[in-house]
Amino acid sequence: MNGKKIVVCFSSKVSIETQNHLKESLKTLSNVKLMFPEDTSDDYLKNIVSEVDVLIGWRPSKILLESGKKLKVFINPGAGVKHLLDLFIELNRFRKIILINGHGNSYFVAQHAVALLLTLTNKTIPHHIWMKEGKWRTGDRDASSIPLRFREVGLLGYGAINKKVHQFLAGFDIKFHILRKNWNKQKDKLPTEAKKYGITEIDNFLKEIDVLIITVPHTSQTSGMIKARELKLLGPKGLIINVARGDIINQEDLYSALKNESILGAAIDVWYNYHPKANKGGLKYPYEVPFHNLDNIVLSPHRGYSPFNDLLRWDEVIENINRISQGRSDLINVIDLKEEY
Repeated sequence: MNGKKIVVCFSSKVSIETQNHLKESLKTLSNVKLMFPEDTSDDYLKNIVSEVDVLIGWRPSKILLESGKKLKVFINPGAGVKHLLDLFIELNRFRKIILINGHGNSYFVAQHAVALLLTLTNKTIPHHIWMKEGKWRTGDRDASSIPLRFREVGLLGYGAINKKVHQFLAGFDIKFHILRKNWNKQKDKLPTEAKKYGITEIDNFLKEIDVLIITVPHTSQTSGMIKARELKLLGPKGLIINVARGDIINQEDLYSALKNESILGAAIDVWYNYHPKANKGGLKYPYEVPFHNLDNIVLSPHRGYSPFNDLLRWDEVIENINRISQGRSDLINVIDLKEEY
């Protein structure tokens, strides 16, 4: 595409501030045309995408992608592409469309993971509730803090998020263990020393740790990766932080492990049903078991990406458009459809 006119179209609406940021960041690229349609319906977009080279959005339809006869790249600016895999696998049987996953929110998700860990260990929420109820100085008689010092922290997955989690937690007096599928992708020096594990060593990994921080991508291999057996290996001192996807952990097994105290606690930001129906009391819960009745779990409504209005999250998108405009093939965060991430 080097030197050729590159048409970049947004199939999802973005804020005026985001539009201005993208325009300003890419203004020196004379061969790039940015399109921000007011109407992002398929009926409208399918008539204009025939001349589009790069499409950016969250949930494109098959009709829209098939209408983009010149389309070479689709960029999903949010983390997680499992919902797009089948569609792009099918499309790539007939023509090549590169699928790119965004990691622009990785700093915030890592920050949220650490916040959840500290909220869980310091028992912040019950003490907050007691103070709101006017119960002063409950001290250590109820909900005493759990020291992080000397803990064995396991990072399950070592992509953009857990790399930052590792960096953020590096100042604590703890030891790190890292399990990742492909260590050949690890080019940078680790923030601290860590024991390394491959994907087949999950049993040894879980036996060695007592804090599990999950950030692996959601694929056919990772779905249901943590069940009753794995939770038992983690043990009664075990703490779990999940900011990946709910289905990485079997929800019934997690609930049972927490209720029976076969693990110590969990803080969860990702769930199992994102379209819950209201119960008889008008309440909506994104799970099928009563996690909200437990006192050893921190519940978070999938908000690790917040704040969404931070403009720096678009830097990877900007860099990829830069590279595309130069005709480069070394794009950032290209999805390997066979590996599913």
